Amino acid sequence: MRSLVLALLFITSTATAMAGDREDLHQLLTNFIGKAATDSQAHQRFWAEDLVYTSSGGKRFGKSEIMQGMQTSPTKPVTTSYAAEEIDIRLLGNIAIIAFKLSANDSGKGEQSYYFNTGTFIKRDGEWRALAWQATRIPPIE
Repeated sequence: MRSLVLALLFITSTATAMAGDREDLHQLLTNFIGKAATDSQAHQRFWAEDLVYTSSGGKRFGKSEIMQGMQTSPTKPVTTSYAAEEIDIRLLGNIAIIAFKLSANDSGKGEQSYYFNTGTFIKRDGEWRALAWQATRIPPIE
């Protein structure tokens, strides 16, 4: 009986931890997406130092290139806002996969575009960070 109680306590605590991780990852993603266009600190917190990022244009780079790009002052005001839709979070211990649809709304051009994004996250020192990223542009419906 005692082993059954211990097993149930373990299962309950594991499920609670997973729910907490899922919530943490969802919040991390949505906070980042909301700030991604203009906030270099959001990028600093979100990406792992050893990030591998594959862009929708087929370029591969790491965190240092992203951070360098954030240091460049835009000549035009930022008119694009982003949102994450259809978020799917899968937990595998200290690794997580997040797949979602990113919408990009450029109010300056009046254009809306969409991307499928998949991120692999790792939990190090109690913090989730994006370790690998893949973005694919969804072609417009004609």
